[in-house]
Amino acid sequence: MQDRRWRAGGSGPEVPIETLHGNRDGLKPSESKALLALYQRRMPANRFLTPEVARRLTEVSRETGRQVGLLVDRRGQVVYVIVGDAHRLFIPDLSRHRAGAGRFRGLRLLHTHLRGESLSRDDLTDLTLLQLDAVVMVQAGLDGLPGAVEWAMLNPGAQAERGEAAHTQEARADVYNWEEDFRSLVEQREAALARRDATRRVDGGESCLVVGVTTGPATSAHASLDELERLCDTAGLLVVDRVLQVRRQVDGRFVIGEGKLQEVLVRAMQLGAHALVFDQELSPSQLRNVAEATELKVLDRTQVILDIFARRAKTREGKLQVELAQLRYRKPRLAIMPTAMSRLTGGIGGVGPGETKLEINRRRADERETRLERELKDLEKHRALRRKSRDKAGLPGVAIVGYTNAGKSTLLNAMTNASVDAEDKLFATLDPTSRRLRFPEHREIILTDTVGFIRNLPKDLIHAFRSTLEEAKEAELILHVMDASSPEVDVHKLEVEKTLERIGAEAIPRMLVLNKVDAVDPALWSALRERYGGLLVSARSREGLDALLGEIERRLFLQRADGEGESGLHLVSEVGEE
Repeated sequence: MQDRRWRAGGSGPEVPIETLHGNRDGLKPSESKALLALYQRRMPANRFLTPEVARRLTEVSRETGRQVGLLVDRRGQVVYVIVGDAHRLFIPDLSRHRAGAGRFRGLRLLHTHLRGESLSRDDLTDLTLLQLDAVVMVQAGLDGLPGAVEWAMLNPGAQAERGEAAHTQEARADVYNWEEDFRSLVEQREAALARRDATRRVDGGESCLVVGVTTGPATSAHASLDELERLCDTAGLLVVDRVLQVRRQVDGRFVIGEGKLQEVLVRAMQLGAHALVFDQELSPSQLRNVAEATELKVLDRTQVILDIFARRAKTREGKLQVELAQLRYRKPRLAIMPTAMSRLTGGIGGVGPGETKLEINRRRADERETRLERELKDLEKHRALRRKSRDKAGLPGVAIVGYTNAGKSTLLNAMTNASVDAEDKLFATLDPTSRRLRFPEHREIILTDTVGFIRNLPKDLIHAFRSTLEEAKEAELILHVMDASSPEVDVHKLEVEKTLERIGAEAIPRMLVLNKVDAVDPALWSALRERYGGLLVSARSREGLDALLGEIERRLFLQRADGEGESGLHLVSEVGEE
């Protein structure tokens, strides 16, 4: 049996051959011994590479006919000796980066090339993904002597929008008289890295990349990514970049292609992003595959929307509805657990003490789901009773619906002198709000502001909010508010109509209200009116508000009285809360 241990030079300790990393197949004992001896090399902490270490590397590389590399720490001590083939190295698994935020890994890669090639794309990818201090390549001449040298370091201060490179790359004719202070360069770049991370924490919390894939036109996909960026902003995420891939079909494993995912990961590491946010709902397996491949936090559009809803819900009913939607989303994903976590809680058998952690989580989720549904049904009964009492009192209900951020809450405030929260953010208002509005001749209506719609609204949210959305289904008139200033107004209109159809409210009489006309060129107003047939309104400036109120009264009251005509009414001051 071949001895698997070799003395790594002189009278030093024996080093097992297993400490060589990479492709050891076919190594002769003498070659293994020469490689293991590299562990004994030391370098000054402030030097990239010394001529002595460079010469020993190139000699061993030529002797073996393979690329050879060293991973060296900041004290100048060799931590790993790596052997590849004639074309590339195979860097071992270095586990997670534990140096902390604002730090590199504390290792630099020194390696040889045999064919006169420059630093490769793989070299630069390793530099980025592993957060190495530097990558240094030295050419191994045919005589075994070191030739030209090339090195690269990350450039954390680079700004992509200015076209600045994410790394610095320089070449030297040889390794001799290379006196550049390596330690000083690393410290400067780590300081820039720490400043960048600190700035992003102050500016917007956790940073992320938004990722989209489409099998159709790129224009609509970019519009959807614009919306996802706004969703991320509302959720407290700082978007540092976006990626869109056009494919014939969505990849079943990684959504985007595996090669594109590698590019996205490199970009995320260059920009210091901590999360990837996908513009579609990921299946449990896709979520797991992307998370394992990137070791980054992975979110999808549905998760971001659910998180926003969880932040915005204020009433008990709203909180229960959001929790139910989150629970239904997470249940199929309970199997996605860290590999280090044991799946067993002990015991032998199928149930009881032998239940897996996954089964316990699922059972508890089922129990919680049943409890939430029961509580929401009770609240739904109370909501139905309130509607019934309004019907007995002869108070017509008018529901305000529309795409998120179309100005529904601002319109409610303008029409009723209410003070509902109205921010320029997606889903600024979540819980439905009802206000009593009195017209002349003591006519009254109940005006209800409902939750905003959005493209790809999660089906679990629609189910959980069914009692809230029934305010639209049970209304006598629906005000469909549209943002007239949005370039996506047609898409938004279609999405609202599709959602109304899903909740069974497509047959309810409807009025189109084109809001935010103060942000539209007045020369285009007539074209908007002709195209959509709605009323032009600005909730902010109150432009067109009287005409809107008059049309509501005509629809609800005057048509019932066999056409008494329009009243030219104005808002009466009495406003009550329902």
